[in-house]
Amino acid sequence: MPVRYERKGTIGIFTIDNPPVNAFTPPMHKEFYDHLQAFLADRQVHVGVLTGAGERVFCGGDDIKHPWGHGSLKEDLNAHFFPSQAGKDQCRPGWERENAILDRYKPIVAAVNGPAMGMGLFYLLTHTDIRLAVPSARFGFPEIAYGMGGAGGMAQVGRHLPRTVAMSMLLTGEPLSAESALRHDLINEIVEPAHLMERALAIAALIARHPPVAVRVEMEAFERGVEQPRREAISFTSHLYRLQRAAHLQGPENKELPLAP
Repeated sequence: MPVRYERKGTIGIFTIDNPPVNAFTPPMHKEFYDHLQAFLADRQVHVGVLTGAGERVFCGGDDIKHPWGHGSLKEDLNAHFFPSQAGKDQCRPGWERENAILDRYKPIVAAVNGPAMGMGLFYLLTHTDIRLAVPSARFGFPEIAYGMGGAGGMAQVGRHLPRTVAMSMLLTGEPLSAESALRHDLINEIVEPAHLMERALAIAALIARHPPVAVRVEMEAFERGVEQPRREAISFTSHLYRLQRAAHLQGPENKELPLAP
């Protein structure tokens, strides 16, 4: 399958595998969606790693040579206004939208083994939280050159980069280098290719050792808190915090016990 998913203990590993540039086809968006759902539902898996197959590219974006549309304007409009359907995996709009709006409160570490362009960068920004990249990695949205603007809004690039940096990347279509991405905190580290997965798995293991509910609370409190006014963020986080603490209090003497995985 072009999007592979495997478990390694408490770590789930996603691999984009569609040579030569690991481009996404419409069916791959459905595969990724199904794998994300399985990952989120599996309580034995505490953290994920997302990477690309090979040593050349993380993801070159959407495969623009793949057929578009649903056959008629009416079908296209229905696909736009209603959720995607099983059996309609060959068309756009499709499961890329379900991936975009999926609530994910389980962390994923990115091991960016080469350029992350277009949809590859979109998924990197949407579905990873800690990002490692090789020196040859580049990050960009070239779609504007093909008359397809809007990536900045869909990917909320302004949450990840300063305005001037984001607008330069989006409006010129020129990608950021790994060094520039690191300087502007789009990624956490630059890692040599030989050590990329080793480092990603080591960081994932650091996360996986913590109680899963605590990680879930930290993820949700952060994500929702960014979008809430200060008072609402404090109130919401307080509720989550006290719920998780209540789960710790067990037994007649309120002895604190670890949460079950």
